Amino acid sequence: MFELTGKVAVVTGASSGLGADAARAYVEAGANVALLARRFEKLEALAEELRAAGADALPVQCDVTDEDSVKAAIEKVLEHFGRIDILLNNAGVAVRGGVDTLTVEGWNKSMDTNVKGIFLVSKYVVPHMIAQKYGKIVNVASVNAVIADKQDVFIRHGYNASKSAVLGLTRGMAASYGKYNITVNAVGPGLFESEMTANTLFKSEEFLKGYSYQCPLGRPGARGEEAGPVLFFSSDASSYVTGEFVIIDGGSSIV
Repeated sequence: MFELTGKVAVVTGASSGLGADAARAYVEAGANVALLARRFEKLEALAEELRAAGADALPVQCDVTDEDSVKAAIEKVLEHFGRIDILLNNAGVAVRGGVDTLTVEGWNKSMDTNVKGIFLVSKYVVPHMIAQKYGKIVNVASVNAVIADKQDVFIRHGYNASKSAVLGLTRGMAASYGKYNITVNAVGPGLFESEMTANTLFKSEEFLKGYSYQCPLGRPGARGEEAGPVLFFSSDASSYVTGEFVIIDGGSSIV
């Protein structure tokens, strides 16, 4: 049920982190992939790795906040592959600050990347999924879509708001496009080491000790562990699941 042979997956924010890990999982399951992000050099390096594994991997430079860039990127993907079966809307940013300190620019950056980006990429992918009567869309939200934290290191009100909006958008899309055999679900990663956390949260032994103590599984997430639920939502294993949200946080949000 997790087989993706012959499928084409588009991954935004594919240059690192969850996007890169998901692209590897897609290829391992048999899919070909289009890798979208702003940093083309990193995309090309990942594409070479995936080609060596036997996949057709297409790197495409794309700024998900710019409609012209998104339109051109999706056109390039369709020209190359002829179809899009899976869309992982993963591109995202986390801007620190509460409403008392966050600038309008910081607020807009969170909303533009985390919400507008999903809207724009979906806008140009969904019509093709409707035409082929098949599609699997996975939107990356965050555990911080449903919980907040009073620790200064976690105060990111624009991030909270934008990731909560992702859930609303996911449910709206799921309700509208189910009749076309398109499922739309979301995942909410907790603490994983990434470019956003490597030089901040993961630099603090005190923070990691406290986090591990309160997390039921006793540790942050390991590279690749976030890809399993993404693969589930991207495959026919989830053929009767839509509009749902799965948190990937080792149980931290339940205690």
